[in-house]
Amino acid sequence: MSRLFATISFLLLSASLIAAGAASPARAKPDAARVLLALSEIQQQELPASEIDEPPPDSTPAPTESVPFPDPVLRLPLPDAPGVPGAAPEPGEPDLIEDVAPEVPGPEPEPGPDISDPIDDATPEPPTPMPAQPAPEVLYDLEQLPEEVRRMRALLMDAARSGDLERLRPLIGTGDGATQLSFGGPVDDPIAYLRDISGDDEGQEILAILLEVLEAGYVHLEPGTPNEIYGWPYFFAVPVETLTPRQRVELFEIVTAGDYEEMKLYGAYNFYRVGIAPDGRWLFFVAGD
Repeated sequence: MSRLFATISFLLLSASLIAAGAASPARAKPDAARVLLALSEIQQQELPASEIDEPPPDSTPAPTESVPFPDPVLRLPLPDAPGVPGAAPEPGEPDLIEDVAPEVPGPEPEPGPDISDPIDDATPEPPTPMPAQPAPEVLYDLEQLPEEVRRMRALLMDAARSGDLERLRPLIGTGDGATQLSFGGPVDDPIAYLRDISGDDEGQEILAILLEVLEAGYVHLEPGTPNEIYGWPYFFAVPVETLTPRQRVELFEIVTAGDYEEMKLYGAYNFYRVGIAPDGRWLFFVAGD
């Protein structure tokens, strides 16, 4: 600082001497020499060490801890509302697309069934109905019956005409080969059962029904198979609605006209029927379906 003041004083003094010299040239030379000598002695004078090494107080501001400025705020674009086009980013804003991680393609999904396939949309065709089985032939010729079948039929008709239910007992049989008299299973006493289902106390009505059934025409069903039978009356094997006038007369010998109308509603003959195996066994005598 002293050196600065000396320099300033030198400059001011030089300026005054130059101004004075301009007014009196002869006199200005020796005065200027003395001034320069004095200034040289001042410059060569060593300053105290305290003034050189130690800076004056408050000459240099005390160091302070620098506080880092915060990073610039990154403005993220808001998601576009549905149906509203997104606004373009303002100039200077960072492009966020570059910071998004690239999407890794996954495995492609397997193609599913084409729901628009015309085959799936087509209405499925109804199943083809099975062809109707032809009605069995109605037979009246007893000579076409096997000998054992003719014999059993004759025995049954003789017992029915006698009016005595007990005459049927030896023809019914026992055990697994016994005649079926009910769809509900075997009965304990077949004669007692026939008497119970008869409209009278002695069982003559059920015997009359048995006789009428065996006098009608018959059918031969499933020939050559284990289920082969000869059955009476033939009405239980043919559609009742297809009966001819002559056949309906035969039917009314067994049932009434009211029974016939109910059978048409039911769809089948549901009165008593008789079955005899080719070997002459009496298989069944039942009503219903």
